[in-house]
Amino acid sequence: MTDFYDSLEQRDPAQREAALLQALPLQIAHAQNNAPAWRQILQGVDASSVNSRTALAKLPVTRKYELLARQQEQRAKDVFGGFSALNFGKQMPRVFASPGPIYEPEGVAKDYWRMARALFAAGFRSGELIHNCFSYHFTPAGSMMESGAHALGCSVFPAGTGQTEQQLQALQELRPSGYSGTPSFLKILLEKAAESQTALPFLSKALVSGEAFPPSLRDWLGQRGVTAYQCYATADIGLIAFETAAREGLVLDEGVMVEIVRPGSGDPVAEGEVGELVVTTLNPDYPLIRFGTGDLTAVLPGICPTGRTNQRIKGWLGRADQTTKVRGMFVHPGQVDQVVKRFPEVLKARLVVSGEMADDQMHLHVETTQASDNLQAALAQAVRDITKLRAEVVFVAPGSLANDGLVIADARSYK
Repeated sequence: MTDFYDSLEQRDPAQREAALLQALPLQIAHAQNNAPAWRQILQGVDASSVNSRTALAKLPVTRKYELLARQQEQRAKDVFGGFSALNFGKQMPRVFASPGPIYEPEGVAKDYWRMARALFAAGFRSGELIHNCFSYHFTPAGSMMESGAHALGCSVFPAGTGQTEQQLQALQELRPSGYSGTPSFLKILLEKAAESQTALPFLSKALVSGEAFPPSLRDWLGQRGVTAYQCYATADIGLIAFETAAREGLVLDEGVMVEIVRPGSGDPVAEGEVGELVVTTLNPDYPLIRFGTGDLTAVLPGICPTGRTNQRIKGWLGRADQTTKVRGMFVHPGQVDQVVKRFPEVLKARLVVSGEMADDQMHLHVETTQASDNLQAALAQAVRDITKLRAEVVFVAPGSLANDGLVIADARSYK
């Protein structure tokens, strides 16, 4: 098992799916019984019946802004808004905050955020020292990586952010095998090391996250002796997916179920189509059921060339929340979805906002094989009913709208 973190990574996909679907009803029942928010959101849902992807897709999507709103409403009595199955005390050694602020609990399970798998894929092994430059202040990033490193059998220097000169001194004297943190800060450290003629030949690998990691930066790091891989994780979920030596997308973690849905809706898109990443976690301490991350991505076909058999995603492709203001009123992707669902003959739609500021124009581009004057008029009326704004309906050929996850495209001139 030198090439894989554990045997789960090589499971037959059908075996993995069966295990996930067996665990799903139990997790939903647990959430209903132990987290008041889920008791309300999933009211009337028979947990035992949610034993398929189709059944899961019928449950409501809870998006990040809704989680924040519930927390804000209940600050005085429950800072977690009813989403946590834990209470303060021994079972919750730490509490973190991400922008909002949204408060997240940390439980006592080994590798609570499940980061060891990503570290292993990035080349880290037991007995090594990791220079951890993720923040330990407020956000869970530092703790996420540290707990994963400990589970893997690594030691950690909790460097945190900033203090570049002190960081370089610690790097030179401690001689860690690798780095964890944002890719941009790793670049700063290597540039400073070059300026001060500080040699770091032992620093050979890195696991980076928290921001974009373009191939140009990956290659820049590689030219300086550091092989870096990225992972995708959030403060709410923990690890979602990680890069491997194949560098062909990101492999999903074994502890999550992922769906790609049309932004503004809860409807799964076809495989390969760009949409919003929705995650159901099997974490019993902070159960999140169909949690909308607000990030766009798409599923890649086939399995990873490394032999890991879980699904892969393309990585971060943009934001799913495309809410925009038109003529002083907010228009949401969910409103476009409401329009589309009124007309079964509509295959796909995109609302394009054009013109200049104070002279906004809306065009609803519609894919359909049943174009007619009556459908055009009905669609225009539906847009006006739902958004209180006028839009011109433009019929386009099926498959002609770009596969980029956009439901609302802002094409206005801001000059």
